[in-house]
Amino acid sequence: MAFRDHLLKSWQQANGLSVALWPLSLLYRLVFSANRFRYRIGLAKSYRAPVPVIVVGNLSVGGTGKTPLVIFLVNALREAGYKPGVISRGYGGQAKQYPLEVGADTPVTYSGDEPALIVRRTAVPMCVGPDRKASIEYLLERHELDLIISDDGLQHHALQRDIELCIVDKTSLQKNSYLLPAGPWREPLTRLNSVDLVVYHGDSDTQEKQISMQLMPAQPLPVLADSKAIFDSSKPIQAIAGIGNPQRFFDTCVQLGLKIDAHAFPDHHKFLKEDIEFGETQVLMTEKDAVKVREIADHRHWYLPVDAKLSAGFIDRLIEKL
Repeated sequence: MAFRDHLLKSWQQANGLSVALWPLSLLYRLVFSANRFRYRIGLAKSYRAPVPVIVVGNLSVGGTGKTPLVIFLVNALREAGYKPGVISRGYGGQAKQYPLEVGADTPVTYSGDEPALIVRRTAVPMCVGPDRKASIEYLLERHELDLIISDDGLQHHALQRDIELCIVDKTSLQKNSYLLPAGPWREPLTRLNSVDLVVYHGDSDTQEKQISMQLMPAQPLPVLADSKAIFDSSKPIQAIAGIGNPQRFFDTCVQLGLKIDAHAFPDHHKFLKEDIEFGETQVLMTEKDAVKVREIADHRHWYLPVDAKLSAGFIDRLIEKL
């Protein structure tokens, strides 16, 4: 087993490796706290955008359902009369220059998989790049926007924000409370006390400041939009997932009554043709993975779209804070 696999296993359940890495977690916490303190006392400058900024982030490494939540926010805020734009670091993307505005035809290798999915689902004005200030200014110069949603960036103190929205994945029970690298946590759970709204993925708790979120699967769709193939749920299926929490996808497939062989890949995995080849057997994947394999997919390849369902009153509470 590779070191990475040992590390990921220790993040789920603390073990000897976690204990060995614990001194590095103390160093991480010291450096992170010092950096945050620099911004608090004004030693480091932070950027204030001319429009409200909502940061959607999490405290742990790995998939929490953040991308479906951003898609939900874009659609719901539009319905409420807002004109949102979205910025992201664009993890995994390697554009020739930044900031990069993401369109429906932007190569995923430039934008990263999550921004590509957000734009194809919503057609929202979106910009990726390491400099969030530059991305915001780029969007505001070219689009009539009155709101910016930052996809991730809860720990990016160089960007001031009006609302912090943190998502916690209750579908992945992590029994390791250490900070990086001994554990999966970027910040202690006490950080939840300072955010504006907490979204618990997979939970029904609706206490003050808390909202629940469920991911609702729809019918499988072909990766190639012009495919005439028909999905047969009664036949065996090869299920692949290159996301932060692949087991959540596999569990959803089983709950839908599908007979699957599961194949997990690292988050943001760059798929090769041999990764998705299983003879004539149908292959089912996440929508995030589907945006990366369109050029190598055929009639055998399908994806499972999911939509975020939030607790009643969530958007009203968000708009009230805006």
